[in-house]
Amino acid sequence: MTTFPGSPRLTKGGLILLAPETGAMLRVIAFQYNPETMTRTLAVQGVGSESGDRVETLRLKGPPVETVKLDVDIDATDHLGQSQPDQLAVGFGILPELAALELLLYPESAKLQEDIDLARGGRLEIIPAAAPLTLLVWGRNRILPVRLTEFTVTEEMFDVALNPIRAKVSLGLRVLSVNDLPIGHRGSSLYLGYQQQKERLGARRANADLSALGIQRIS
Repeated sequence: MTTFPGSPRLTKGGLILLAPETGAMLRVIAFQYNPETMTRTLAVQGVGSESGDRVETLRLKGPPVETVKLDVDIDATDHLGQSQPDQLAVGFGILPELAALELLLYPESAKLQEDIDLARGGRLEIIPAAAPLTLLVWGRNRILPVRLTEFTVTEEMFDVALNPIRAKVSLGLRVLSVNDLPIGHRGSSLYLGYQQQKERLGARRANADLSALGIQRIS
């Protein structure tokens, strides 16, 4: 694909994985193509949930529960159509790209083997593995700690060895707020930064006059 010399460099969305204990960066996954749409849903966290609860009606017990849905397209045809095809794509299609995303759902195999060995040795209590902290990065103004809740892969084309060469990955993500993370957690500070950025952006728009709503005052 050719671009004009003066075209601005496209910022890609993606995911970053941080080590759960140290916060060290483990992996950066940039989307090959930015999704055309992103659906965000915010569910209010109100205290008064029943009719007649007059005292608590306007209280909020925390930030809204925010969920994000987006579709990620992965395509190896560009790599395969070059004069010198990418050998990873030739041998595996887009399996490496799919694996990088799918592994967000898996504990490490070393941890699974450790649990198997403990079970064989009679150890009854097995502590679940701590997953890396996943960040959804959608430009510098939106860096969100998230947990993957939905993952659907639609493989659309295959090579002669039945390796997928084109697929759509549908992701469902739940934004992790300060209510979801321990005090002092790296993700908690990142969420606060995300909300503070919302507040700064919202403050940049001046309040409208009452006349814009067709009224002069509130009785």
